[in-house]
Parts: sequence; structure tokens; C-alpha cells
Amino acid sequence: MAALLQKTLREQDWKTDSYKEDERAEYYRSLLRSLSKEHPDLAAELKIRQTLAESLLRSGDSGGAIEQLETVRKLCTQHEVKLDHDAERNLRDTLAISYLRLGEQQNCLLIHGREACIFPIHGSGVHARMEGSEGAFRELSAALEDNPKDLKSRWLLNIVAMTMGRYPSEVPQKFLVPLDRFKSDYDVGLFPDVATDAGVAALGHSGGVAMEDFDGDGLLDLMVSSSGPEDQLLFFHNNGDGTFTDRTREAGLTGETGGLNIVAADFDNDGHPDLLVLRGGWWGEHGKYPMSLLHNLGNGTFEDVTERAGLLSFHPRQTAAWADFDGDGWLDLYVGNESDPKYPHPSQLFHNNHDGTFTEVAAPNHLADMGFVKGVAWGDFNNDGRPDLYVSVKGGPNHLFRNDGPRDAAHPSADHWKFTDVTAPAGVAEPLESFATWFFDYDNDGWPDIFVAGYGTHTPDDVAAFEMGKVHHAETSRLYQNNHDGTFTDVTKLVGLDRAILIMGSEFGDLDNDGWLDIYLGTGDSLFESLLPNKMFRNNAGKSFQDVTTSGGFGILQKGHSIAFGDLTNNGNEDIFAKIGGAYPGDTYKSVLFKNPGHGNHWVTLELEGVQTNRSAVGARIEVTVKSAKGKRHIFRTVGYGSSFGGNPLRQHIGVGDATEIMLVEVTWPVPRQVQQFRDVPVDRAFHVRQGNNALVPLEYANHARSEHAIP
Repeated sequence: MAALLQKTLREQDWKTDSYKEDERAEYYRSLLRSLSKEHPDLAAELKIRQTLAESLLRSGDSGGAIEQLETVRKLCTQHEVKLDHDAERNLRDTLAISYLRLGEQQNCLLIHGREACIFPIHGSGVHARMEGSEGAFRELSAALEDNPKDLKSRWLLNIVAMTMGRYPSEVPQKFLVPLDRFKSDYDVGLFPDVATDAGVAALGHSGGVAMEDFDGDGLLDLMVSSSGPEDQLLFFHNNGDGTFTDRTREAGLTGETGGLNIVAADFDNDGHPDLLVLRGGWWGEHGKYPMSLLHNLGNGTFEDVTERAGLLSFHPRQTAAWADFDGDGWLDLYVGNESDPKYPHPSQLFHNNHDGTFTEVAAPNHLADMGFVKGVAWGDFNNDGRPDLYVSVKGGPNHLFRNDGPRDAAHPSADHWKFTDVTAPAGVAEPLESFATWFFDYDNDGWPDIFVAGYGTHTPDDVAAFEMGKVHHAETSRLYQNNHDGTFTDVTKLVGLDRAILIMGSEFGDLDNDGWLDIYLGTGDSLFESLLPNKMFRNNAGKSFQDVTTSGGFGILQKGHSIAFGDLTNNGNEDIFAKIGGAYPGDTYKSVLFKNPGHGNHWVTLELEGVQTNRSAVGARIEVTVKSAKGKRHIFRTVGYGSSFGGNPLRQHIGVGDATEIMLVEVTWPVPRQVQQFRDVPVDRAFHVRQGNNALVPLEYANHARSEHAIP
């Protein structure tokens, strides 16, 4: 696979491949060198230098970009050349972004502290080296003098002033963005970024994360990908004391590069979580990289079995989801490919053959022609025991397919399955510009709801307009509440989830162990100027979602990609890992790990093992009934439900609030559809639940939360 990935990269044409900015920059340098000194062509030189600067910025050489742009200005002055208004504005805007990026590189990356790039910037987030910020402030101020209605420059001016420690004092009042707008609805407590101390602040591009116990020691490890074709997949082993060790080489993963997203699952029912790496998303015809299926050998090592398994194919993609769609006890795989009329790339449904191989059956099941797919999620929205499929599409309506079983019940066959498109009657087609999606029961009524992220703007001004509370044209998300009758109601505005845009990586979990699922949304797009805080929303007992971004310290301004919630120290609290970084070769950033400070509520962790059901119990439904001072309540979870751009562990960490007793744990296994009940379960414990075994088996996960090495 390593050789195949390198071959694919070499064959890409540098003239059009967005990753090969270094080669493009060298081409423009050669044009500069070829200009005649005897007969200079000033117009050509100015154009080449500006184009070179844009390429250098994208490649990560912000200083080089600034040098070229300042040279353009100097030459214009020397030769008394006056640029037209649009050309001058473009030069100034590019220079402002180049200075802004230089400041980020010199400070947020090279002098990286816990508060780096966290909105509102303060404390150690204030830059020590001011060259970049001062240049950006100067250029942005000039832009606003030229056009006071330039919302993008206004928003960025306020951010730059924060990086200089000069906010709000040195921001002109008419351009000031007051922080009152960003005050949290609820104080959730500070979740400090401990990624550097933990050893997982990996520098990289946009990518994925899978949080799972890959080596079977009871501790959740981290597998982290980065989308650059030469970026190494990383395996971080959990040491149990709040730190991690990079064991990529020891795991046999050297050469497994790239991957905008990764998804874990036990495809062969051997009890060891395997990994699927998805490559080529957003790159069109340059994205025809193979995905990788990495088989976990159970001894801390992995083997690439992509070709042997029948999964070798070449399409741009970044989303896939596992489920046992036909109820045979083995996980199948749906892969959403990015297709358009000019370059068709049909999506794929791989049926598990029970022998380590798969057969592709999307077309006969009418699940191939989905469009430009950005998210897929399985979920049983009608509670009939069969996993249904939701497909998120950018640039068109989304799709909800109800799984109606075999077309011929007497002779069931995986390539003759009935998936009925119920999008229209269900009312879940929007947004038409969408990205990550998932099923989850946000209101704890026992019926899965649907979240789908909005992802679209008309201009960069939309970002600033949205953040400043002005009229904008950005696409917002949808939260669809399940009506229990096959239809859904859009409750996005009602619950307050229309307060984030350009959502990419995202995931849900329980910040405070109150039993209600909270949401973290990673934001951004490919443009360097798209700096907007990632957003955290606390679920207020299913009635609304409270913005707790600033109180918790979650507002990373860099590009937010794959996210995972999980109890990394086995202390009963879920921490949050986020893969941060952009698409351009030079738009790198470090991953973050937010440590949960604890909130005093109780919890239970359940690790399910299927027998007739697939071994990792994907699709199994859990109902926890607790009694507290406020009376009896029910809490629902489903194994394997998670974001299409996030990597939560399969073990279920369930907060129960102030309840000190769990009256009943009820597990509904999908194959065959049967229910097991366990009464009087103690809180603050972890248990193994095996299908057919009537006793919960206590798990003594390693717990080093009080170790002298624990991160404060």
C-alpha cells in the first residue's frame, strides 16, 4: 500500500494538483529568473510575483509571500505604477492574510501554549513575536479605511488586536466586535488543552481520529490521520497516566499515509478493532487514492488487507460507516464517494462475506448514485431492528433510506435488499449544502433523531457577518426530532443549534455526565481567512442547547476536523480530542486534547460483546433507568452511533447525573432481536455485557487518574 500511495502521488500533475504548491512556486520562480534584464517587462513581473506569493502562502512560506508582495508595492512606487482599485485591494488582502498566517506560525505553532488560538485570545495566547500581527493590523486597517463595510477585514482586525494584547483598546469603536455576543449560556468549567503535555499535539493537516482500545489493555488509544498524501498515520498508545507514546512504527503502520477521515470497526469479529482509512476527499480527479483496511492483529500491530478484502478502489472520499444491514451478524460497509456529472464516482456498499472479504452491492440495491457525498450514517430511526441509512450530500438534497429487509423473504440475498427512499415524507432533505451527520437520541425519548451539519457560504464576508450577528448567506445545520411515525420535525432554531456555520468535524458526548448528549462542532474551510471559533453546545435536558464555547475554552480558531469524546484516563469523565488543520499544504496546526475537569455526577461504562449480533455489538440499543431526587428517568444509547466525521469509542460511557442507583439496564440485541435486563447496577463502575450471559462482569480498567504523573 505504501508503494501504491507514493505512485499515485507521483502521477498527479503539479499544474493542477492542489497539494503540489512547492512545485508550482518553483515554476513561478523560474519565470522570474527568465525575465530579461535588458528589456524588463514590469507588468509581467508584477503578475508573476503576486501569483508566486499566493502559491508560497498556500505552501506554508508566509514570509516568502510577504517578501514578494512587498516587492510588488516597492516596484509600483519606483515606477509610478498605480494599480486599479480591484488589483490594489487584492494585493492588500493577500498581504494581510500572509502577515496573519506568519503570526500564527511564529507564535501558535512555534511557541505553542495551552491558550494558543483559543477565542477570545488572551493570556498565553497573546503573541510574543509581533511582526505578523503588526503587519496584518496595518493592512486590515487600510482595508477598512478604503471600505468601512468590509466585514471580513473588521472581524479579522478584532482577532489580530487580541493576538497583540490590544483588544479592545486599540480597535476603533466603529469597528469593534464586542465580546458580549460570545458570552456562554452556561458555565461548564474550563477544559484545558493538555495535548502537548500528553504527547498528542501532532502537527498536521485536516484529518481523522479514532479513539479506541486498539491493543486490548483497557485504555483508549488514539489513531490520528492527516490528509496530506505524504502525512504519516499516527498511533498513540495510552500509557495510563495521562500521557501517550507514539507507537506508529512498532504497529507496522509506516507508509500508511494520508486520510481525511478514519473509521474503526471489528469487521472480522475477532474482538480487535480494525481501522478504515479514507483518502482523496475534496480533490476531485486528483483524489483517486485507495482507501486502506487495516486489520488489527491483536498484538499491537496492523496489517493492510485492502486488496485481499476486495476493497481496493480509487475514488475521492472521506466518509464511510459500518453496520450489519442484513442481520447476519457481520458488519457491512457503506462508503460515500464524491461524485459529480463530469467525474462520476458512485458510492459503494460492501457486504461482508464472513471470510475477511467483501462483495460490492450498491448498484443493485439502488444506493450507488448519491452525488457529492460528505457524510453517511446508519441508524434505526423507526426502531424496527434494521439499520437505516442517511446520506449527507453537498450541493443537493440529502437522502434517508429505510431498510425494509430482503426483497424476497424466502430467498434473502444481500444484493436484493430493499432500501426505500423516504426522504420526502420524513422531511429531512435539507440543508442542500451539508457535511457531517449522525443519528442520536438528543431528547432521551427512545427514538433516534438526526443531526446534519450545514456547510456553505457565498463569500468570506458571510463568516464575519454570522459571527457579528449581521445578515449572512451561510448555510446552517438541521436537527431533526423524531416524531415516532416515520417523520421528523426541524427543531434547529427552537433548541438553539442554528448558531454555528461551516461545520466540518463534529461529534457528540456527555461533558458533565448528566445523561444528555452534548455537541462539539469543528468549523472552517480551505481559506486562511476563515477563522471562526469551533463551538461546543451543552444539552439542557433535551429542551435546548447552551453555547458553552468560551466558558469551557473550546473556541479553537483553526480548522476543526475529526472529533472524539472518551474517558482517556478511566476516571469517569469524557475528554475531547480534536484533529485540527487545513487543506492547503501550509495550513497545518496541532491537535488539541481538552481535559475534563469533572462535575461530580455519576456514570456507568458498558462494553458490549455480541454473539449472534456482530461481536462489537454495533446497533445494540441500551436503555438505562435511574432514580434520583427528581424521580425516575430513562437514558438511551446505541452502540456505533457516532458522527460521520468523528471517532468515538464503541464502549458506551453513560452519565446518570446525580442518581446513585441504576434501577435497570436493558440491552436490545439486534440479531436476533432480543432483550436482556440487569437490575440494581452500581454507578461509577465499568461492566462487560456478553449477549446471552445473564450477569454483568465488572471490568477493572486501569485507572491512573490519581497518579503522580497525571496531568493537572
